[in-house]
Amino acid sequence: MHDVLAPRMTQFVAVARTEHMTRAAERIGVPQPTLSRAMARLEADLGVALFTRTGRTLRLTPAGRTLLRRAEAALAELSAAADELAGDADRTHGRATLGFLSTLGTEAVPRLLRGFRDAHPGIRIGLLQGRHEMLLDRVREGGADLVLTSPLPDEPGLTAVALAEEELRLAVPSGHRLDRRAGTPDVDLAEAADEPFIGFAPGYGLRGTVDAWCRQAGFGPRIAFEGGDAATLRGLVGAGLGVALLPLAPDVPGVVQLPVRTPRTVRTLGMVHPRDDRPTPPVRELRAFVTAHAPHLLAPHR
Repeated sequence: MHDVLAPRMTQFVAVARTEHMTRAAERIGVPQPTLSRAMARLEADLGVALFTRTGRTLRLTPAGRTLLRRAEAALAELSAAADELAGDADRTHGRATLGFLSTLGTEAVPRLLRGFRDAHPGIRIGLLQGRHEMLLDRVREGGADLVLTSPLPDEPGLTAVALAEEELRLAVPSGHRLDRRAGTPDVDLAEAADEPFIGFAPGYGLRGTVDAWCRQAGFGPRIAFEGGDAATLRGLVGAGLGVALLPLAPDVPGVVQLPVRTPRTVRTLGMVHPRDDRPTPPVRELRAFVTAHAPHLLAPHR
């Protein structure tokens, strides 16, 4: 029934408020016969009389008063929604939503947002932080205007733009047998085949990436602990509970971060957004800024 009611609500409210078919028709810019037929069809569809008629004057029935109250409330909600959308789309004071991996939340994204705020102080940015699959789901559902993630998807509805390469190193506890042994600063990943691994939980992009690197090195990692926060995983390494392939970070007490010779433990970070959308001006500004400035911010320690 709502698909029948919705298009006629503005017409009905105009008639109810003017109590005159001709004046209502003039107010909303439709021919008077068209409006009269629309009101007659509305009454027939609802099965109730909405007006009583005395000459050219109309009066609402009890059913008409009920519908008027609800119709005005519904139209007010639609108007508020339209105002909100217009505000979000405003070029200088609108809103955009940025999603990003938790590993980027400590340094890269804050620096990116500081630069964007300096350039566009009035645009509001909603933040969405989480694992890779959740971020892609939000883009697909329209809950995020763009996300920074890895690995980059290849699917019809999404546009993926590579921005930077990020090195992952083998984090080991200080004093570990691989800790810069014999003065050699790097390792082959195969040398860690017998070590307990501390890794990201399934669903995080790095879990699949690390598993693939280990397979290239000829082994499947023996997972001792799983989590979703890089700092926590690094802390577990420092406590001597295992080794981990993690993004390079500033010096961490108790942890040595070893470059890996083979395989090449570098992942591609990029921006993903809907392919065929019509972005608002704030979203276009944010995407352009990310494209221009993110490459040197996403892997700042290289």
